[in-house]
Amino acid sequence: MWDSTMFLSTLTPKFYVALTGTSSLISGLILIFEWWYFRKYGTSFIEQVSLNHISPWISGVDNSDNGSGSSNSSSSNGSQSNVPECKVWRNPLNLYRGAEYQRFYWATNKEPLTYYDMNLSAQDHQTFFTCEADAGRAEYEIMQTAWRERNPILRIKAAHSALESNPECASAYILLAEEEATTIVEAEKILKQALKIAESNYKKSQSLQHQGSLMEAQHRRDTNVLIYIKRRLAMCARKLGKMKDAVKMFRDLTKEVPPIMNVLNVHENLIEALLQMQAYADVQAVLAKYDDISLPKSAAICYTAALLKARQVADKFSPDVATKRGLNSAEMAAVEAIHRAVEFNPHVPKYLLEMKTLILPPEHILKRGFRSYSL
Repeated sequence: MWDSTMFLSTLTPKFYVALTGTSSLISGLILIFEWWYFRKYGTSFIEQVSLNHISPWISGVDNSDNGSGSSNSSSSNGSQSNVPECKVWRNPLNLYRGAEYQRFYWATNKEPLTYYDMNLSAQDHQTFFTCEADAGRAEYEIMQTAWRERNPILRIKAAHSALESNPECASAYILLAEEEATTIVEAEKILKQALKIAESNYKKSQSLQHQGSLMEAQHRRDTNVLIYIKRRLAMCARKLGKMKDAVKMFRDLTKEVPPIMNVLNVHENLIEALLQMQAYADVQAVLAKYDDISLPKSAAICYTAALLKARQVADKFSPDVATKRGLNSAEMAAVEAIHRAVEFNPHVPKYLLEMKTLILPPEHILKRGFRSYSL
């Protein structure tokens, strides 16, 4: 104690000036690095380190799946308190890279996706479309590289190379539908080719899935590919105005999607299609199933719930009457739903009221940030 007191008493004002200057310099360098990192990767370096490494270490919770878009919270309400808040959420991939993202690039000469976005997408694709049984198979090894490649021309070239190696490589068709097709019609055509191959591969691996862990993994991969293609075809149908077909396909998919593919949020696609058809009773039925406290929330769920509650009271609502008698239970429920939605994502109303320029969504969503929109 005496040594520390003696040390402090010997320090001169010059020391404190130097200490202040050094800390300011270090803080400035950190700020510059943060700015550069955010410009390149679309996220904060310090925030990512805190969420993925420091916070789990302090709280003793494994946060390795944070941001994967899928939540295990629905399996047990009792474990809900152990799950940290997830800030990064996947975009339901409502936009086709070639047919829609490229339109943005042609119009603005700006890349719509950061490297960070592409990396998240590549991780998903490799999780969905590869397995242990692919080792040594040239076409699948090519596709693993293709999903990670930053240059879209090289990705497309790799997909064609994979098809030359194996014309029944469904994931190569997926990449071409996503990136080489410049219209939704072209994307649908390629996806229909992929669907035939995926269904054939699925039937083959289904009959062999019990012959070992590798065959089981291959069947799981073939299931993921088939689900993904069906969902994209349903989205094509919606974008081309074939609403009844799209709704039927989305309904079927909500029954078929395996747990690993919950990241696709097919129920949100179904809600969007039903809203477009103004089938509000059907939307309410879907919300009754998915607007649950144990399930991960989204802007689509929160704002749709608020919309339906507001519609129930909008026709008979009078500000003058409400001022005199107060809000009834239905009106109060609508107000609470609106507050809940705005609290979850305050940017949506600003977009809808044109108070904020629409930003083409990357393939992830910050929970406090942007909500995905379809073109």
